Amino acid sequence: MADMDNKVLVNVAPVSAEDKVIIPEKIAEDVYKCYKAGAAMVHLHVRDREGRLTPDLSLLEETLAMIRRDSDIIIEVSTGGVSDLNIRERCAPLYSELVEACSLNVGSTNLGKAVYCNPIDDVEYCIREILKQKKTPEVETFEIGHTWTMARLMEKYDFADPVLFSVVLGHEGEAPATPQALAAMIQMIPSNAVWGITQAHRKDFSLLAGALGMGARTVRIGFEDSNYLDTQTQVTSNAPLVEKTVKLLRAMDKEPMLPDEARELFRIGR
Repeated sequence: MADMDNKVLVNVAPVSAEDKVIIPEKIAEDVYKCYKAGAAMVHLHVRDREGRLTPDLSLLEETLAMIRRDSDIIIEVSTGGVSDLNIRERCAPLYSELVEACSLNVGSTNLGKAVYCNPIDDVEYCIREILKQKKTPEVETFEIGHTWTMARLMEKYDFADPVLFSVVLGHEGEAPATPQALAAMIQMIPSNAVWGITQAHRKDFSLLAGALGMGARTVRIGFEDSNYLDTQTQVTSNAPLVEKTVKLLRAMDKEPMLPDEARELFRIGR
């Protein structure tokens, strides 16, 4: 495989939590354009046609089949999101053959006016199911305590190396989207792990650029986090966000990973 030191995985999360009309064909078309623009992974949630989180995989499977028909993009599905679902219901996507990776949330936090509940018994149940189903976790850390918790869990469970962390910044009630918070968060990442950046409510690309300069190996972009192309421009599809991310990478003498390069580096499906 080619030298991977300057390559970064671009992960697109194309569906906003506020979207109340879920159309598989529309999502799949958007994802394909993002794939052609340089995204190597897509991040989705299990939703019904009105956008509500659900354990019913019917609509998701329909969407994933279309995505897989058109590309080899890595398919990641969340086991999280603020909802009334129990942990067994949240783990439903782990049993889909089309799902290769999944988000793993290891602690509770305030998200706006909601409390995102991830008690440790639920966390460990999710970990055991992830490992049983041979899915690759992406650990979403909203606070330093989450990173510390995952470091302890890495001592207890047999995760494949390297474990992938995503530092999530910018939600009201959690760690802010500032260089200082990012620097503090990445200092806690275990040495046998790699990390990337997710910024909620993003209005520009400055923090993403800072994260890439500090060694981020993944960057998440897409409507789940923000539809801002710049401080003055909001876009109506995800591909322009991916295109701008790829331009940013190349301005920094980096390149977007291809899906199979990311599968090998992060041991996805292994």
